[in-house]
Amino acid sequence: MKILKIDTNKKRYMDLLLLADEQENMIDAYLERGTLYALETDSKIDETIAVCVVTDESDGVLEIKNIAVKPSDQRMGYGKALIDFIVDEYKNTYRVLQVGTGDVPEATAFYEKCGFKKSHKIENFFTDNYNLPMYESGIQLIDMIYFTLNL
Repeated sequence: MKILKIDTNKKRYMDLLLLADEQENMIDAYLERGTLYALETDSKIDETIAVCVVTDESDGVLEIKNIAVKPSDQRMGYGKALIDFIVDEYKNTYRVLQVGTGDVPEATAFYEKCGFKKSHKIENFFTDNYNLPMYESGIQLIDMIYFTLNL
């Protein structure tokens, strides 16, 4: 497995990015100012199976804005591997890693398994900021739940 930092032509990963954030203009708002990482496995040479975008939110806070794994490769540890990489990469330059997600059991359980703790929520985030209703695991996303991890 290798994780590559992508500096140019970030939009070529849009299909993967859209798995985690369904509205392209929302991705555009953070993609260029963020740092994009792409994960490839040894068995699928030159095929990116997961991506992660992180942004500097100032005051020592780094935020995961997007993390996505191809559906056929989910639940195999690649998402956690990306988070572990981010933690290791930034632990000496940031004090907190945060992530916002929909309030659905699968997402919250994943971040808790990765060591994150619930921090706060932004009510009506998804209904106020997205053109169409968004669903995950059959649940409409309304509030964004934030998690934090001390680095």
